[in-house]
Amino acid sequence: MSTFPDIVPDLKSRMPDLRGRLTANQPLGPFTWFRVGGPAQVYFAPEDESDLAYFLRHLPADIPVMVIGVGSNLIVRDGGVEGVVIRLGRGFNGIAVDEDTIKAGAAALDKRVAEAAAAAGIGGLEFYFGIPGTIGGAVRMNAGANDGETKDVLVEATGVTRAGAIVTLNNAAMDFRYRGNGADPSIIFTSALYRGTITSAESIRARMADVQQHRETAQPIREKTGGSTFKNPQGHSAWKLIDAAGLRGYKVGDAQVSEMHCNFLINTGNASAADIEALGETIRERVKAHSGIVLEWEIKRIGIANV
Repeated sequence: MSTFPDIVPDLKSRMPDLRGRLTANQPLGPFTWFRVGGPAQVYFAPEDESDLAYFLRHLPADIPVMVIGVGSNLIVRDGGVEGVVIRLGRGFNGIAVDEDTIKAGAAALDKRVAEAAAAAGIGGLEFYFGIPGTIGGAVRMNAGANDGETKDVLVEATGVTRAGAIVTLNNAAMDFRYRGNGADPSIIFTSALYRGTITSAESIRARMADVQQHRETAQPIREKTGGSTFKNPQGHSAWKLIDAAGLRGYKVGDAQVSEMHCNFLINTGNASAADIEALGETIRERVKAHSGIVLEWEIKRIGIANV
């Protein structure tokens, strides 16, 4: 595992009014569902949006910044992440309902937002019940499942730029696309406002029950996994292409293609990040050779490999 030079004392001297926690060489594996990966050179947990903005305004421009959520769709490479890794916590997990709208902090779990919407009789966010991530990641990735996507219900998203300015983007400005958007990639989203449709709580909860049943019967949700590994190519299902290439159950070290759902990779024991990524690249090569289709990673991969 890498150890980076400790720059935390210098950063603290530049930011005397910082309220959040700065840590040098913080292991990131425990923050990911795969439970793999090296350390962050600097790990920052801001107290709230203004603290995050203050930090970014005073952070030297040449220091790279990366933000992570609950690590459900993330591979941190074994060499760790140079620069600053930011993880939003309790100051960013609030949820507030007003008639047919719901505002959620970026650290709020997608599932909790779906539950809050259901309790308020707001329909349209049921698909979030089956996504094991946070609102920040959902906005950044245009997360979707079960015939729903973030773009369908988002009114606006607020975030902090790399320069420390707080900005709000409406739905059109987000320029949503499949599993992504055209917004400035350096913006760290801090909250999102959604609008649904007033619906009976019974019908919403029935829909959420269907979502949960699908997850439990079709996905390895109790394994150390990263969720859907590859985007679905136009007109195709990634899992079907992987299965057709004969890769169901295929292993690289302790990294394995799930027997239950071929678009899920799992850490069956002591897999390294290198094992998981190598398995993914092998899948891409085999699928291309079999079908001529190139799979694109949906899981985010960050950091440097061990040398």
